[in-house]
Amino acid sequence: MAELREITGRYPVARSGLLPMLHLVQSVEGCVTTAGISACAEVLGITPAEVQAVATFYSMYKSEPVGEHLVGVCTNTLCAVMGGDAIWERLSDHLGVGNDETTADGKITLERVECNAACDFAPVLMVNWEFVDNQTPASATDLVDDLRAGVPRSSTRGPRLCTWREAERVLAGFGDGLADQGPSAGPASVVGLELARAAGRGTEDEQ
Repeated sequence: MAELREITGRYPVARSGLLPMLHLVQSVEGCVTTAGISACAEVLGITPAEVQAVATFYSMYKSEPVGEHLVGVCTNTLCAVMGGDAIWERLSDHLGVGNDETTADGKITLERVECNAACDFAPVLMVNWEFVDNQTPASATDLVDDLRAGVPRSSTRGPRLCTWREAERVLAGFGDGLADQGPSAGPASVVGLELARAAGRGTEDEQ
């Protein structure tokens, strides 16, 4: 409750803190629970129905408990063409779960994602909101097997992969000390910039 109140203090209007507050609830409860909704409503002085309306609008808030790792497979157009559909089928069969379902050991929740906004690295997965780029059915299977076994893995353009609850706490605005770990952009994202530099047409700051 103290941390929920701390979040509201970051904003001129306390209700603006509801989104990170819901992430904090998920970091503690594993999903958005009735108790979590009531706590947010109490702190903000609004009704539970108003909190519920926000929690059910966004797909990042879960109504059922999420496993230790949330694995999102992009199956939008480009990723699908590049192999996203094949990756989804392999992982679904391998793990024995469908969309928004969790393995019996509680390690992996599998999610079909409409777009991860990383088309230059298709096909991509997200693990606890971190990118894992240029995947194949085989590499994706190895990834989830490592996650289930507790083998440390890192994202392609970011830090080591933490748990979903740890990632949710970061989204609530509480740092984990990993912000500067790993590259922030991959080669495919900066091709245009490199071409501009080679042609002597960099940014104004660079000029």
